[in-house]
Amino acid sequence: MSRPSPRPVLNLSGAAIHGPEEEKHPSILLPNQQQDVSHFAIDIGGSLIKLVYFSKHPDSTPPLDRSKGQTRPPTPPQAPDALQERASSHEGAGTSKAAVSSPRLSSWPSLRAALRKGGRLHFVKFETAKLSECLEFIEQKKLHYYNAMGLEGQEDTVWGYGAAKDVTIKATGGGAFKYADVFKERMGITLEKEDEMECLVAGANFLLKAVRDEAYTHMDGRKQFVHFSQPSDLFPYLLVNIGSGVSMIKVNEDSSFERVSGTNLGGGTFWGLGRLLTKCSSFDEILEMTRRGDNSAVDMLVGDIYGGMDYSKIGLSASTIASSFGKVVSQDKGLEDYRPEDIALSLVRMVSYNIGQISVLNAMRYGLKRIFFGGFFIRGHDITMDIIAFAINFWSKGAMRAMFLRHEGFLGALGAFLSYNDEAGPLLQGSTSSQFVERFPMGAPFAGGEVHGPPIKDLNEKITWMEKFVRTGSGITAPTPTSQPPPDLARTASGPSLHVGVLHLYPSLEPFPLLDERQASYEPNTFDMADPEEREYWLRILEAHIPGVVEKAVASEGSTDDAQRRGHAFALAFQAHLAKLRAEPAAYGQLGLANLLDMREDCLREFSFRDAYRTVKERENEASLAVLPDLLAELDAMTPDLRLTALVEGVLAGNIFDWGSAACVELYQSGTILDIYRMSRNKLKRPWKVDDFDALKQRFLGDGTGPPPRPHARALLFVDNSGADAVLGMIPLARELLRRGTAVAMVANSQPAINDITQPELEHVLDAAAQHDELLRSALEAGAEARRAAGNAASGSEGGSGPARLWVVGNGHGSPCIDFRRVSAELAAAAEGADLLVLEGMGRALHTNFNTRFKCEVVKLAMIKNQRLAERLVGGNIFDCVCRYEVPPASP
Repeated sequence: MSRPSPRPVLNLSGAAIHGPEEEKHPSILLPNQQQDVSHFAIDIGGSLIKLVYFSKHPDSTPPLDRSKGQTRPPTPPQAPDALQERASSHEGAGTSKAAVSSPRLSSWPSLRAALRKGGRLHFVKFETAKLSECLEFIEQKKLHYYNAMGLEGQEDTVWGYGAAKDVTIKATGGGAFKYADVFKERMGITLEKEDEMECLVAGANFLLKAVRDEAYTHMDGRKQFVHFSQPSDLFPYLLVNIGSGVSMIKVNEDSSFERVSGTNLGGGTFWGLGRLLTKCSSFDEILEMTRRGDNSAVDMLVGDIYGGMDYSKIGLSASTIASSFGKVVSQDKGLEDYRPEDIALSLVRMVSYNIGQISVLNAMRYGLKRIFFGGFFIRGHDITMDIIAFAINFWSKGAMRAMFLRHEGFLGALGAFLSYNDEAGPLLQGSTSSQFVERFPMGAPFAGGEVHGPPIKDLNEKITWMEKFVRTGSGITAPTPTSQPPPDLARTASGPSLHVGVLHLYPSLEPFPLLDERQASYEPNTFDMADPEEREYWLRILEAHIPGVVEKAVASEGSTDDAQRRGHAFALAFQAHLAKLRAEPAAYGQLGLANLLDMREDCLREFSFRDAYRTVKERENEASLAVLPDLLAELDAMTPDLRLTALVEGVLAGNIFDWGSAACVELYQSGTILDIYRMSRNKLKRPWKVDDFDALKQRFLGDGTGPPPRPHARALLFVDNSGADAVLGMIPLARELLRRGTAVAMVANSQPAINDITQPELEHVLDAAAQHDELLRSALEAGAEARRAAGNAASGSEGGSGPARLWVVGNGHGSPCIDFRRVSAELAAAAEGADLLVLEGMGRALHTNFNTRFKCEVVKLAMIKNQRLAERLVGGNIFDCVCRYEVPPASP
């Protein structure tokens, strides 16, 4: 028998969460993967089979070529593993179908070359007792086949696959031995066994170091995410893996660990006794039953012994369990006389308390302060987590906290997958949490908290799924959505489930080097979305915007029947996601307003609206460019003092054009873009609500008593909206900086978001503006020449003489906001040597980063177009202006 071919190396650098919006188990994108890899690894436990498989990234569509009249990028061919798929049923361990995280449809790929080398890790589970379903799944998806991608540099991705007769697959868990012959005889698959403990630790370390919101505490029904910035914050720790039994592993560092204890009272105990005593047919069914239970009907409590009183002398309340099922002893009843719900709750308390106590004793024995719980026993069940958290807090006297993992059930399978690559350890040690971004899983959402329907293979099936399975009472009949979610979409499952986002691994995103590391921690979101009132306000705002977004998206594609169907499906999906977050705000990690805006853009792209405001942006850019020469001539005729005032006023006035604002949309009904711009300029009377203009003017022009201040060496201008905002506001400001000898990098979105200008659009606008302005033309030419000379399109090198340089940089985002934990490599490079940042617009300067400190001077400019934002942020009103100038404090 021929031996299988050697496994290719798996490139894990830059891994991140990615995938469809409704999935609970995140897909991990591997953007730098270039070679073929083994498609899957498997963890076969006593109760569940956990499978992790790899698929090449399908988002490989080339950008639009408007010269050819394209209105949408063509869709590339798809390999079997790259098809849009969904589970046929619930995610529970007792259901007959697997829950699958799947790849997204193509989005406008500003990072196309890197994405073509990438892929995702998908997470699936089956009951071990239904091994045949797992084998059918592998066969159906051809996971034991190899994929081949097209050559680098080709415009379209070419897919192909061929079977390998003898395939070796990494496997762990006891079932890797027990069922090895089944895999070999049925599918020709040889299971290469990996040590179970090594896989658990490798999977846990990978997630804890790479995923920002992987670990969290859970007490009294509330989640709080825990972040580890340094290895010393993480190691050593106790990993408690709760499967059928329980293993307790002391993890010292990446490759140093030992199993120190365990207990045979684990998930198998709970499930086995539960089946006998409650007649439930699935693990999740009995977990859900606990919500309706009252364990005091069967458990003997301290109060039962002491006449309803606490035993305060030893710190026991009357409600403390003295003996699990102890009350049954003194009652002359049979099993049929007890409610299954009460038995279920007593069982989960018994097992969870026992695990929690043993965990604390082992942590105390080895001097450990951090305890992480993994395994499929917990599966996001809030009652189970609260019980374990209470036990840890009680027995440690408040010195320890129980911490849970979002991918808790897949540690072993993920560790087995990582074992394909001997270099995984060094690669992961070199990765940073900023490269891994928690995102909402995309695709068809939950209906009533559950996934229904057949596997989804393409966009049309996804739309059909939305129309057929998402119910609105009497059925979906309205051509456009209402502003409120359908009643049954507002109900999300509070039962046992794993709610995790999707790991997006961006190939070239990294922390912004100009963040001031002296701030305790960087949090982009200005407002605390954990506040129920704050969260509800913004959820309603986004719901109210849905009809307008749908209208623009459909119009951008000619209002075809296909566009209308997709628009309707987008609206239903987005409404369902908002309803999900309304019911469970921490379902997919720490929630901020930026996340909600990202989710809307992701959802648009999921239904193939790659640029919903394209026609609006084109029209506004054209109108603004027509009057730009006159504006520049007017500015040139002014004194430097008046010109600087007019420039800042122009940025503030231009920022009114924001299609994400209801107030702005209303203004559009009363005049043309130029009418509104002039009206806005005329109303900009100082003092503004936040007004640091005098300090800014002194930095630029001096106080008149000495030589003029040194010009800035390099400025990064973060541009917001298309049209008057970018063309009549930010371009004149950039031109003024160029006049002063400052090199300017104008920073725009890498992907579309509402009417925000993108990098390609800004480059086109600057080229058009430069045709009528010598200063812009020479600066663009100098910028291009400097980058060519440096051999780095991101550098904008300052070497040599000549005019100041101007170039455009993509920020790596497709959102109205910006998260400086992750920016494009090109932006990070452009930041080297920058001594001035200009953050413009509500999203970048107010919703996010209003309180962020940087290592250089910063100007934050925005017109406020939301009354609540005005009140909460500056105590003002709608259309108030913010001109905030900040100088970094001197180094100690």
